[in-house]
Amino acid sequence: MDVNAKNQSAGKCEYALEAIGITKRYGNDVLANDNVDFHLRKGEVHALLGENGAGKSTLVKTLYGLVSPDSGKILVKGREVELKNSAVAIENGIGMVHQELMLIPYMSVAENVTLGREITKTGGRLDIKKAEAEIREISNSYGFNIDPSVPVYKLPIGVQQRVEIIKLLYRHADVLILDEPTALLTPQESDLLFKVIENLKKQGNSIVFITHKLKEVYQIADRMTVMRGGKMITTTTPAETDQAKLAELMVGKSVEHMEKKKRKIGSKVILDVKNVSIKGKENRKALEDVSFEIKEGEILGVAGIEGNGQTQLAQAIIGLTHVNQGEIRLNGEQIENKKTRHIRDKKVGSIPDDRQRLGLILPFKIHENLALNSFDKAPYAKGHFWQRWDVIKENAEKLVKDFDIRTTSVNKQAGMLSGGNQQKVVVGRELSTPLNLLIASQPTRGVDFASAGSIQTKIVEAAESGTAVLLISSDLDELMAVSDRIMVLLRGRNVGTVEGSEATKEQLGQMMLGVSEDSGYQPATLVK
Repeated sequence: MDVNAKNQSAGKCEYALEAIGITKRYGNDVLANDNVDFHLRKGEVHALLGENGAGKSTLVKTLYGLVSPDSGKILVKGREVELKNSAVAIENGIGMVHQELMLIPYMSVAENVTLGREITKTGGRLDIKKAEAEIREISNSYGFNIDPSVPVYKLPIGVQQRVEIIKLLYRHADVLILDEPTALLTPQESDLLFKVIENLKKQGNSIVFITHKLKEVYQIADRMTVMRGGKMITTTTPAETDQAKLAELMVGKSVEHMEKKKRKIGSKVILDVKNVSIKGKENRKALEDVSFEIKEGEILGVAGIEGNGQTQLAQAIIGLTHVNQGEIRLNGEQIENKKTRHIRDKKVGSIPDDRQRLGLILPFKIHENLALNSFDKAPYAKGHFWQRWDVIKENAEKLVKDFDIRTTSVNKQAGMLSGGNQQKVVVGRELSTPLNLLIASQPTRGVDFASAGSIQTKIVEAAESGTAVLLISSDLDELMAVSDRIMVLLRGRNVGTVEGSEATKEQLGQMMLGVSEDSGYQPATLVK
């Protein structure tokens, strides 16, 4: 009997969670996990890294009971378990915070946390006071400082994320899987999250931390595991492996970083937005008196915490949202409240922030999705209804190569691709023809760093060819690397614009939170 087996038999296993020999195949051509081993120690933060399609999602879904492996086993504290579903995972102390938060906005923190495990009085009535007291105790013990009576919609996204963590702690989870937890956070909120993670770790919890931001790995991780092509490549530590080497392990080759170059910006104004206001839910203003312009070859970045009017701005320009006040002009032509088809025909490209709902038709094949914006025009069609499928497929093969879309065939359904490769289908389609204006909303969200760099390069190349670009992103590093100017939206208003070359994350983060003199707002109250 080896030492590890002796420890396990004595109840002294050093691992909180183990995956041994996990193999999962989808169909005949996708081996998502190939004999994968993963070991999470008690009280550690373990970063799980890899490109899109590397197998990370399949592995963590297996660990959380959302996917059943074809072979292999899961051990919790040395004991083999069968995780049939997420409820069984929770029973075994395993919880997951997804990138898209799963909270009900108009319910309170306490109601969200206890949903499905309500505390009741005699007669079955909800005992909300007792529930709030228990949640307040959990919140205070981990330094979260969240009022359990507050409706979730009133909380900033970073605080909502902590509610998701409290929900798991309430269910006695001591293994937490965090999937891209900083994707929507400001730098200040990310720092607060890292403090939360440190507190969780000090109290004996174990964290699986999935991220595409390598800088974060060196801030928070004790160990890091790299996956590539469904296989486990290595497990190492920040002290043993620098960032360049880590990137090389993930990609399988050395990675070149894009250097920001001074570009020539034309004098012609392509997009002119004047005093635009849009009504949102409950008749509140989603955008209020927003004005800006973008010149030929210029990239205007838009920063802001999710939900501050970015989506409505992008959709108004492309004709998907009604403008209640103000003007939007494209090359001098007034286009607000015009049909999307009319605006598209003016050579306007759109990368939406929701690729699955607005960017793709998931049951359609890849080659069909790559032709969606011009399937009824030459060279893809004769007339309006007679498609030339040979030309469509030939074009798709070229775009798959140009944009590094990882697929075995352009005949595969778009819904079968990983999220990052779905994004590359959208980007490839929109940038495959010359544009006057590109609206790019979260173009690299959920995309690995190598693919993100490639997408950013394509956007810059479009600008160099004369395209005006509106780049909406929650990634401040991306905005600073690519944008000529950066506009900040807060509560639907343009609260300031800074030069891209002069912007700092701290400055932008303060403006996004409303704590900067530049923003014109007083600090927002995050919790009671």
